Parts: sequence; structure tokens; C-alpha cells
Amino acid sequence: MLSASLTMLPAAITNGLMYGAIYALVALGLTLIYGVLHIINFAHGAMLMLALYAAFFLFQLFGIDPYLAIVIVTPAAFVFGYVIYRWGVGKLSGGRDQNILLITLGLSIIIENAALFFFTGDQQTVSLSYSYEAVDLGFVFLSYPKIISFFASLVICLLLRVLMTKTDLGRAIRAVAKQREGARLVGIDVENIFAITFGIGIACLGAAGCMLLPIFYVDPYTGNIFVVIAFTIVVLGGMGSIVGALLGGFIIGITESVGGLLLGESLGQIGISLIFILILILKPTGLFGSKV
Repeated sequence: MLSASLTMLPAAITNGLMYGAIYALVALGLTLIYGVLHIINFAHGAMLMLALYAAFFLFQLFGIDPYLAIVIVTPAAFVFGYVIYRWGVGKLSGGRDQNILLITLGLSIIIENAALFFFTGDQQTVSLSYSYEAVDLGFVFLSYPKIISFFASLVICLLLRVLMTKTDLGRAIRAVAKQREGARLVGIDVENIFAITFGIGIACLGAAGCMLLPIFYVDPYTGNIFVVIAFTIVVLGGMGSIVGALLGGFIIGITESVGGLLLGESLGQIGISLIFILILILKPTGLFGSKV
């Protein structure tokens, strides 16, 4: 049995990499918001669930492929996140971080219960014309949706990296992350940057929702599954680190896949829990510190 598992190890690692890129995209929104606002968005999972439903209904009602829906869902998610923070979370919190935590927690509860009321608790999936087409790599068959999701997620991560390092907006975001009062003194609209950053974080979820739908399902609690994984990735890679989120996504994806192969699906999550505990003990700042 062990030899059979070892034979399937390359396939498990490859599948782990495929999912790891999407996990990283979910984690990017979380780490970006933390890196700038220094708070954890407790509504992160609920907003991912909304993105999944948005992609689902665009497919069901208008026949728009989830991968094409990214050009609709991602900008809409940015606007949603910007508005929610600028005229909701930001104003109601009075600038206090503890208030933001409570407000996002309350927002999560409202969104999940509203989704349960309007969409019911049934799991929804989509079937694309190419869902069961695959590429034979010799040691594993990779479905087209997994391949598309993998490379699309990598491209989005790269674009976000370029945005943060090569643009004036990115420099303003990093300035606010480093020293918000100093940024305010040089004329940067800190509250606007907070809202933009929150919007970008939710836009990452919009893109992730479109990437996930063809290979997963959606129900009112789907987001909770991924937000736990995303938080582990953020801790592993380092709070606020884009590169850390990507590397952490790959590590967690491979750990989950290989753990499921060797220990069974029910015990496969043990590896993720062990990594989380070890990082907290040995390197609490994560692999890449707290750089944005």
C-alpha cells in the first residue's frame, strides 16, 4: 500500500501546486488588508462566498463562463470592498482597529445568513463543456479547469506584485503600511488608501471565486473552508507579504494533497495544523516577515 502511495506522490504534489496557487490568491486579499490596515477581515470567507455565487449566477442566468466572468466579478468586488470600507466599516469603526474587527465579524454573520435565506443551503456546481477534458502528463491527468485556474492565479499574483512595487498607488499603499501618520503628513489620503486596499483585497476574492467555481462547489458556508486555509498561509508566509502568500499557498496545497494521499482525506488536514503550530513556535513572523 505504501509503495502504491509513493507511486502516486508526483501526482499528489502536482495537484497540490494547482490548488496552492488558488489558495494563495485567497490569502493575498487577507495579507494585503492586514499589511496595510493591520486588522484581520473576519468577513473574508463570506465575501469569497459572494464572489462564488456571483460567478455561479452569471453562468446560470447568462451563460458566461466563470473564467470570463472574472472581468465582471473582480471589478465589482473591488467596488463592493471600497464602498463597504469607505462608507461602512471605516466610518462606523471611528478609526479603532478593535471596532473594525467586530464590524467585519458582524458583516460576516449578516452575509452568511442572508445567503442561506436567499440561496438555501444546497451545494451548487457548474458543468463546463471542457470540465472533463484533461492533459496527460504521464504521471497525472490535469483537467483543463485546474490548469486554467493555476496559471490565471499566478498571473493575477504577478500583476498585484507589479502594482505594489512599480506604481504610484503601490508606493502610496506601502507608505501607509509603514507609517500612516508620516504618509498623511506628505499629503497621502490615508483613508482613501485604506478603502482602496480593502477593495483590492476583496477584488482578489472576486478573482479567486471565478477560479474556484469550475473545480469546487458553492454554498453559504464555502468561504469558511478557504479562509481557515488562507489564514494559515498568511501566518506561514508572513503577514503582509505577497511573495510569502504565494509560497505559503504552494506549501499548504502540497501538504494537504500529500497528507490526504498518505493519511486519508479525513486526516490529511493534520499536516496543515502542524505547520501552523510549528511556524507560530519557531518563526512567528512567518517566512518573509511582514513586508507588503
